Amino acid sequence: MKQACSKEKTKRHEKIHAVDFRPVQFGIRRIKIWAGLFVLTFLIAACRQSSSKISYPYPFMDPEKPLEERVQDLIARMTLEEKCSQMRFNSPAIERLGIPAYNWWSEALHGVARSGKATVFPQCIGLAATFDDSLIHRIATAISDEARAKFNIAQRLGNRGQYAGLTFWSPNVNLFRDPRWGRGQETWGEDPFLTSRMGVAFVKGMQGNHPRYLKTGACAKHYVVHSGPEKDRHTFNALPSKKDFFETYTPAFKALVQEANVEAVMCAYNRTYDWPCCGSKYLLQDILRKEWGFKNHIVSDCGAIMDFHLHHRVTKSPEESAALAANSGVNLNCGEAYLYLAEAVKKGLVSEKTINENLAILLRTRFKLGLFDPPTLNPWHALGEEVIECPAHVALAREAAAKSVVLLKNNNHVLPLSKNLKNLYVIGPHAANVDILLGNYNGISKNMVTILEGIIARVSPGTSVNYRLGCMFSQPTINPINYAIGEAYGNDAIIAVCGISPLIEGEEGESILSAEKGDRISNMRLPQVQIDLLKALRKASRSPLILVLTGGSPIEMAGVDTLADAILYVWYPGQEGGNGVADVLFGDASPAGRLPITFPVSISQLPDFNDYSMKNRTYRYMQEDPQYPFGFGLSYSRFEYRQISVSKKEITSRDTLVVQATVGNTGAVDADEVVQLYTSQKVEGLECPKYSLKGFRRIHLKAGETRQVAFSLTPEQLKLVNNDGEYQWIPGKVTITVGGASPGKRSLELGAPQPVETMIELK
Repeated sequence: MKQACSKEKTKRHEKIHAVDFRPVQFGIRRIKIWAGLFVLTFLIAACRQSSSKISYPYPFMDPEKPLEERVQDLIARMTLEEKCSQMRFNSPAIERLGIPAYNWWSEALHGVARSGKATVFPQCIGLAATFDDSLIHRIATAISDEARAKFNIAQRLGNRGQYAGLTFWSPNVNLFRDPRWGRGQETWGEDPFLTSRMGVAFVKGMQGNHPRYLKTGACAKHYVVHSGPEKDRHTFNALPSKKDFFETYTPAFKALVQEANVEAVMCAYNRTYDWPCCGSKYLLQDILRKEWGFKNHIVSDCGAIMDFHLHHRVTKSPEESAALAANSGVNLNCGEAYLYLAEAVKKGLVSEKTINENLAILLRTRFKLGLFDPPTLNPWHALGEEVIECPAHVALAREAAAKSVVLLKNNNHVLPLSKNLKNLYVIGPHAANVDILLGNYNGISKNMVTILEGIIARVSPGTSVNYRLGCMFSQPTINPINYAIGEAYGNDAIIAVCGISPLIEGEEGESILSAEKGDRISNMRLPQVQIDLLKALRKASRSPLILVLTGGSPIEMAGVDTLADAILYVWYPGQEGGNGVADVLFGDASPAGRLPITFPVSISQLPDFNDYSMKNRTYRYMQEDPQYPFGFGLSYSRFEYRQISVSKKEITSRDTLVVQATVGNTGAVDADEVVQLYTSQKVEGLECPKYSLKGFRRIHLKAGETRQVAFSLTPEQLKLVNNDGEYQWIPGKVTITVGGASPGKRSLELGAPQPVETMIELK
């Protein structure tokens, strides 16, 4: 073969050199090169000359002009009515100025929502359970990629309607102060620090880091002191102490403003300190604008401004309500109140100067999104359908689903299951249920993987798998014959997929099986029909019973936990939920999710739902032992915390403290561990949190591996909030605890590793 190739090469060489054309070819090549360079130089010069001569109908359309100059030029060309129209969420076109219509209302809580095809990631409370802010940033980056792609396609279709824009009213950084709140599933849990870190990571991923353009606009909602009850959200008046207000309810909003430069803040429906949140100068001007330095736009929750006169009764007409909101600094109205804004100006209730100032802030967002520039100038103009639900995003959804799973119980190491079982029985109302994958404020996927499908895809083709619904979600079984129980006998394992769903927890108007408008004020138990099913299964079979629970909030487990050999809490795990849960069930992933909210034993441990005091609430102030503590979750491996050291034993308010702890995987399984740092300080005359999370790190350790994990604590993190709501450096001793769950005997009773502790002194 080599010889034949050599002969052919020789023949070609002889033909080429029979007549030597090289001098001619070289000359022609030189002429072509010089001609090409001349043409290229001419074209570049022509383009530059042409570019310098581009004339725009109006200066605000010129992308080379400074942002503020463009904003002011546009405002100067509008009539009063046009200005007010642009302050409504469904801003109409101004055809005479070449301004297209824009709808500000889009959603992206855990994936681009309510807008057709998109990757559906686990619900936020499940993402919080990952304790992995780098994962949240990757997810938000994927969401914003899909958002830009969908926007590009929608623009070509001429779709400028609701949910087709680039301003997303996410994330929800309200504190999940009470486990009965139906919308708690949208949040990052009950801890201000965890909520802040997850929220900052999400906003940065959504907005990108381009020096000129926003990738999308994110929104911190609902500002502020807003977490139920849903039935009273249009009327209630939150009156927390100043200590609780600044220690618990505002830190996440402050972090998103000052660290993530969030593009929007949404003011809530309720009143806080007697004034509607969207009409409170104290909240919107004194704190948000002046104290925190927020420069971007404020949007009302939908209908919140009309609540001023309809429910809060602080105004008497739509014009007065619109004026109060505008004078308080609300730049954008979701609802109908700003239909009356121009009339409010004419009546002297608000000045046109105030309208101009509010509109200028709002328009900056549209300019930063590139909505008035040629699309090719922004770096995401070429994103298309190829990124929507692409393989990388689907894989990310699966990773997140697996990482969010919390192992609450694993008697006798029942889990992980073998993939080569002879007989497996899958039962329960949520095993084949698509709705429990989604949560609320969700997108839609063409590839939803139920938990049943994930299990079937994982076991051996030789495994006999039987599936029965077993019971309805909440309605009692009417038929006197139920084969499901009899078929439980004789299996190697039973997987029961039960729990709650968005039918009974969520937002007012969405949870159609809830008698309490989406909250679970009077009942946090599993539906009785599911409890009866589990009891019947336990009675009928001695096979290992694995309980997989879905939900967006805590479930009372007393009486249920004793029925199952193992319990997994899987939240609302997204489109890849079935695969992610199966990864954990069959050992392809070791569970390392941690509870971002305390599971109480029962409702009797909780204070009045309407009381916004933090007394006896969350792991930070709860006095009784819970069923499952904040930060708790088991693993298929074992971890040991061996030593802790600090950079200084005595520090001043000018010092940053470095804390180091050694963590070892002493088990036989490679696994993730969530290393958590808590502080505790007691001060006479001040009710301090029992413990406060100040750092967390999700790490992967191979079996037998040991690693040193370091945390930095700033002076600000070591300050306490006094009774006047002021952050104060208070000298005294501080206990620092590093472990795999929140400190306390209950964590140890359930199997969490022994933490390590040290003490420092604040001077």
